[in-house]
Amino acid sequence: MLLLDGTPDRRRGAVPNPTLHAVVGADPRGLVAADAVDVVQLPGAAGQQSVLAYLQHAAAGPGPLLVWVTGRLMASSSRRGGGEVHLALSGSTPGNVRYTGLPWSWLTRTLGAHEGPALLVADVEADAAAWPKVVAAAESGQLSEGIALFGVVTPAPPAPAQEAGPYTRGFLGALRAGSPGAGPAVDVAAVHQWALAEPGPAGQVLPLAYGTPGPVLNNAAHQARSHRPDPVPEAAPVRDAVPAPRAEPAPAVPADAVPASAVPASAVPVQDDLLAGILASARAGRHNEAAAMAAAWEQQALRQYGPHSPEAGLWTEVRADLARLAGDHGRAAELWMSAAHARLERGGAGDVEAVAAVKRAHYCWQHSGEQAPGLAAELLALWERVPGGAGAADHVRTHLRALQGVPPAAAR
Repeated sequence: MLLLDGTPDRRRGAVPNPTLHAVVGADPRGLVAADAVDVVQLPGAAGQQSVLAYLQHAAAGPGPLLVWVTGRLMASSSRRGGGEVHLALSGSTPGNVRYTGLPWSWLTRTLGAHEGPALLVADVEADAAAWPKVVAAAESGQLSEGIALFGVVTPAPPAPAQEAGPYTRGFLGALRAGSPGAGPAVDVAAVHQWALAEPGPAGQVLPLAYGTPGPVLNNAAHQARSHRPDPVPEAAPVRDAVPAPRAEPAPAVPADAVPASAVPASAVPVQDDLLAGILASARAGRHNEAAAMAAAWEQQALRQYGPHSPEAGLWTEVRADLARLAGDHGRAAELWMSAAHARLERGGAGDVEAVAAVKRAHYCWQHSGEQAPGLAAELLALWERVPGGAGAADHVRTHLRALQGVPPAAAR
């Protein structure tokens, strides 16, 4: 797996942008469908030949190859450059990108030489000059040149983003959930559709979906099945985890809108594009239907694998994502906290995914309005269970005081 940060802002130095930082924090080795995964990160990359060498080295290796690109696309403003689309690197400007940026064609051509399954995921922005050229290249297929490419291009914002892009947040959320009916690899097209539904700032979005990469993305649900404990006959409620300030939230729909019993588990077919079907319902505004489908799958997992199983926990997280998509942040926070409790019980305080769940709960809690005071105690208890949670716990207390109208001095 190669993580490429195409951020032109010199002031960032070697610090990855928030979108790439989210991928790094999601344990990249668990994203690729392989027993052993090498991860190479190029933050603040400089020098087109240097980046090309990394790409060539990655493409020469065996097995599945995942390249995740973030940053900015530019088009050369020089006549000799011909307006070719480049991925900006450290110090790139439209005037010098022909010499300082990575020509997009170099990227696609190099990945095309890889003998195994390969996937390019792009969550990138384009400046005003490059936008029409990027759109034209996307419409003609020139942007992919025959490789499997999934992602989005958005207009460059006036100021650097402070949070990960919504597409990457949704993509990572879908990978965390996995597809219970699929094999070791998850369907990229389904994950892509899920990611496109992640809410973000209103604006133009150019979706990218080309080719079929083969088995590249790891199916977390299949891995959970492979390591499941002995089934437990009766099921009890399973709980979710929590996000922190500036955490990357995941998609969500109300899980309590329709009782799980309204849709028998046997009526929900096991299929590779299960998440895509649930997402389609949510995107169409049928939140009750989407929630019922997810709840039914959770009940089936509870009956088959038990209340503390990873399978059941994954569906709790899907329901939390659906609740957030539906705008029910209070319910989403509750579900993420429940998921966090479950992960902490299974993996202990050092479980990376448990901490990520706490962060997502925190994010939803911040947006839960009048429900926030009633949820604060459980969120604080979770932060006190994980290493390094003191700062986030202080943030909860400060936010709670602000909601209650308590002056900072008096609160001390």
